[in-house]
Amino acid sequence: MNYEQAKKILKEHGQEHLLDYYGELDAPKKKMLLDDVSKINFSVIDCIGKEQEKKEIKNVAPVSAKSLEEIQANRAEYEAEGLRLLRSGKVGAVLLAGGQGTRLGYDKPKGTFNIGVTRELTIFEQLIDNIKNVTDAVGAYFHLFIMTSVVNNDETVAFFKSKNYFSYPKEKIHFYIQDTEPVLGTDRKILLSEKHRVAFSPNGNGGWYSSLVNSGLNKILEKEGIEWLNIFSVDNVLQRICDPVFIGATSLTRNFCGAKVVKKTCPEERVGVLCMRDGKPDVVEYYELPEYMANGRNDSGELIYPYGVTLNYLFNVHVLNAVIAWKLPYHLAKKAVEHIENGEKVTPAVPNAYKFETLVVDMVRFMCTCLGFEVDRKKEFAPVKNKTGVDSVDTARELLRLNGVEL
Repeated sequence: MNYEQAKKILKEHGQEHLLDYYGELDAPKKKMLLDDVSKINFSVIDCIGKEQEKKEIKNVAPVSAKSLEEIQANRAEYEAEGLRLLRSGKVGAVLLAGGQGTRLGYDKPKGTFNIGVTRELTIFEQLIDNIKNVTDAVGAYFHLFIMTSVVNNDETVAFFKSKNYFSYPKEKIHFYIQDTEPVLGTDRKILLSEKHRVAFSPNGNGGWYSSLVNSGLNKILEKEGIEWLNIFSVDNVLQRICDPVFIGATSLTRNFCGAKVVKKTCPEERVGVLCMRDGKPDVVEYYELPEYMANGRNDSGELIYPYGVTLNYLFNVHVLNAVIAWKLPYHLAKKAVEHIENGEKVTPAVPNAYKFETLVVDMVRFMCTCLGFEVDRKKEFAPVKNKTGVDSVDTARELLRLNGVEL
């Protein structure tokens, strides 16, 4: 894109201000700015002002998940099916690793954070160890796709190289950068992060598959005949990835999606709740839960909506390809965003801009069917979200020790 082309398209959308400092820039920076303009998705502008008040949560019903007891009773059958799919190369995994360790007081990629005590054990290494527990049993490696961000991609890739990919075959590990959307001020004007850079923000965890496709890595899925993708977050250091029992249960019950869930410890636990809404599987985030869903109990005193999601999902690739064609809805997050104003860098004290995100929980609904698959939280749920307190480094270390991991 050249200057005249950029000027024309920006004028069409009322965003000519992005070229205010063009004359001050040297040639390389002019090119960077024009490249950024060429990547802008202007359709998000129309989302501003259309935010609706939080809708009443209605037409919901509890989900019938596979309980620990039911899974154990059918374990051999589920595991045999999962092993068959894994050994035939029909399953891959996607690690969502675009975040920094900011909440841990750490300014590097979160996966490089050391959770060891007497030895170095990074989150990435622990997750790869969890994967190798499965691949050792399967007798074969599966493709692992790692979604990074513009901010942490280079450092993440360099870290894996420096660790020799933790002895996982490097030809089976594929990095890709999450897609972004422009950041808009409350006046509907796209912000500049620098005089020569448009402000962009990652498009939310719901963008994991569209970003993979846009990177071209879907060609590997097609070439290898991969039918299932297990996506998981960098947060949970105890999760079991490409678990044959989980895969087999989802496949044999003819669901297009599976979600690993835990029984909530209390109504206030900060996890999304798996349920049915309007006859389709759905996840209601903890901050949206109405009182009757959060606290409702049956005659036995158990929560009526007991299952919290762990951000470990299994998706059927064929159905995923239809889902991305439908386009997931945007969720607007109002944030305080540093930007260029009147030629100077401004750091606002209050929210001044919108970021546009898609959510993986919306993908669950679009899949139309989802198997809730209960796991033992002491064995598979150790999120590292906070520096101290609940779901912290300390609580994760305690659970790792409980499961025999040397720290």
